[in-house]
Amino acid sequence: MKTFLFWLLAFLITISAAVYQRATGPTYPKKQMITVNGTEYPVKFVRSLGLDEDPVVKLKINDTTAQAKIYFRRYLSRDEFQSADFQFRSKPINSFVMNKIFKMDKEEGYFASVPQQPAAGKLEYYIEITDQSGTKTYLKESPVVIRFKGGVPGFILLPHIFFMFIAMLFSNLSGLLAVFKVPSYRKYTFWTFGCLLVGGMILGPVVQLYAFGDLWTGIPFGWDLTDNKTLIAFIFWILAVAMNWRKKQPAYTVIASIVLLLIYSIPHSMFGSQLDYNTGTVTQGIILNLFGW
Repeated sequence: MKTFLFWLLAFLITISAAVYQRATGPTYPKKQMITVNGTEYPVKFVRSLGLDEDPVVKLKINDTTAQAKIYFRRYLSRDEFQSADFQFRSKPINSFVMNKIFKMDKEEGYFASVPQQPAAGKLEYYIEITDQSGTKTYLKESPVVIRFKGGVPGFILLPHIFFMFIAMLFSNLSGLLAVFKVPSYRKYTFWTFGCLLVGGMILGPVVQLYAFGDLWTGIPFGWDLTDNKTLIAFIFWILAVAMNWRKKQPAYTVIASIVLLLIYSIPHSMFGSQLDYNTGTVTQGIILNLFGW
């Protein structure tokens, strides 16, 4: 029973961290309440598009009497905003999961096309909606930013996600076991290291290569936060494995698990790859941007 409780707590911590990381990341859809003819709609504005996807912005609003317009331009450019009209239509859903499991083969709403950008390119946009009460503008003061990325094959992306999730689960489990000096913590220390090696240090760079054209954009080649935080966590787990190789030293596992939990809680894709339209090069953000430096 005691072992089950350790597993349950580790799983809950992992799920909580994963949800927080996903929901706070800059590529997670931005939620906004939109009012059309007195009815409020919870709309999600897209902030990430693959080059293998249709470059469209969707408004999940079923009132066909309204008119909507999108204004967009390249991010951090001096371009003038361009505009396009939203069209209400039905769009097929090409997804095995949505088609077979959720029995959904189409979605309805307002759709507007935007110009597709190169990998790591970004667009910023806001919208305008006209209904019986007049015209309202949304997000003009803080436009939504879409980052474009190359398509990552499922046989690369799914194992990457799986091994990173399992690494986090084993990390939390081994940390909890180490705190209470349960001998099996050493086994899960080694398993955490193995999963982090495969998911973060091998498959992670491959995902980066497909998405943005670079295998590694962390130190010493760049300041990509995702790569660098994975590297930091990996170094701590190398230390935990080394110190527990011949004898039990649970403190190192506890420290490594705390470091990975803190790093895992950093919003995903912060300060990631970004195309500089002035130079044509892809750059990475730096943590100092948090302070405006």
